[in-house]
Amino acid sequence: MIVRCAAGVLALVLSATAAQAGAWTLGRGHWQTFSETTQSEASSSFDAHGRASIPTTFNKLLIQNNFEYGLTNAITLFVTPAFVTARVKTPTVPLTVASNTSFEAGARLSLYVRHGRLSLQGSYKTAGAFDFSVSANRASGRQIELRLLYGTSFKLFGRDGFVDLQLAQRWISYPRPNETPIDLTAGLWLTKKIMVMAQSFNIISAGDAAPPYTYYRAHKLEFSVVERVSRHWSLQFGAFYSPAGQNSLVERGISVSLWTQD
Repeated sequence: MIVRCAAGVLALVLSATAAQAGAWTLGRGHWQTFSETTQSEASSSFDAHGRASIPTTFNKLLIQNNFEYGLTNAITLFVTPAFVTARVKTPTVPLTVASNTSFEAGARLSLYVRHGRLSLQGSYKTAGAFDFSVSANRASGRQIELRLLYGTSFKLFGRDGFVDLQLAQRWISYPRPNETPIDLTAGLWLTKKIMVMAQSFNIISAGDAAPPYTYYRAHKLEFSVVERVSRHWSLQFGAFYSPAGQNSLVERGISVSLWTQD
């Protein structure tokens, strides 16, 4: 059981999730960036029964930059280069140190705008060796993702807020299993310059894993504060934790992100 879990842990060690701008598209000729640094660690992993019972030594540094450009009012293009380095050790995996760069590119298409915003997003990601999110056996890997996004705004006690729901399917290079991400975000502006956000990030693997990989699922909750520094700049400070999972890390960490828009 521990051997199977170790493969699941390694499958998620260097998983770099790109900053998502949500279901909304940019206006034609407009652009925005999200530059994020994340530091995380774990001292245990969830086993095949969802128990946080496997001693683990883990830490990761992720640096990524998401750039978006409005090709038209309905189509937004984006690219996301990233760098990640990590150290991991489990009872069956010796200390492993891995570093990697990856590049993702895609487009988001607005489908419906009357009652909220419904969009469809597609992307292609390529990564070098040791990116265990898309590669295996120390070889480079690829990922194709199709994502459906829905966002809407609301008022709460006279304050502006929004909800963003995302469902995706990822096709990943063999022998890695394919994945289904489910992401939920809610934000509320407390003042004209301060917003709070609650987010849930979830990854569920398919049943098509080939040895040494096995089924896994990972769940993260993140809470953050966004401060609008100026018309063009905002800062986000967040903390996250994995409350549940299966064959995955009990991960916790912090992130800092700089939002820039024209």
